[in-house]
Amino acid sequence: MTEGSDDIQTLIAQIARLPGLGPRSARRVVLALVRRRTGQMAQLAQLMATVAERSRECTRCGNIGESDLCPICADPKRANGELCVVEDVADLWALERGRAFRGRYHVLGGTLSALDEIGPDQLGIPRLIGRVGEEGISEVILALNATVEGQTTAHYIAEALEGTGVTVTGLAQGVPIGGELDYLDDGTISAALRARRRL
Repeated sequence: MTEGSDDIQTLIAQIARLPGLGPRSARRVVLALVRRRTGQMAQLAQLMATVAERSRECTRCGNIGESDLCPICADPKRANGELCVVEDVADLWALERGRAFRGRYHVLGGTLSALDEIGPDQLGIPRLIGRVGEEGISEVILALNATVEGQTTAHYIAEALEGTGVTVTGLAQGVPIGGELDYLDDGTISAALRARRRL
């Protein structure tokens, strides 16, 4: 039994590598796209090429946008002294969906991990500490995932900020142990942000 050409098999294999998709889901996606190849598939291919060409990382916070500064960092109203530290861009987007936070962000791009040889320099933590002084930050909100690695990273950052005079807080109720922000509903994220606690 055959499952399409080599190109189709290669496309299935590539889509199966995306987060949250496996071989079965990838086959369904590719079949749906092939059936709509003149409309939806062509538009998707064009859009993917455009995003690949135009998207870039914000030089200040690490968000993904189409210019050197993302719209959040470029907005002077967001310079309110609050800096929310997140693990990944998906977490930033999850917090923005909740519309409870009106400050700026700092995306680490991961968590500390001795096994994977990811230290403070790989996560840009020295750059984060620098931003606190340069931007007149009064509160750093550590909105890291409630995993062992996330909490280890949060404690490291809190200790690094000791003596700077900045208030360090973390998300409170509503974020389960082992939970990831991108999978939480907007109400839970908003409640956790409002009820943040000092670390």
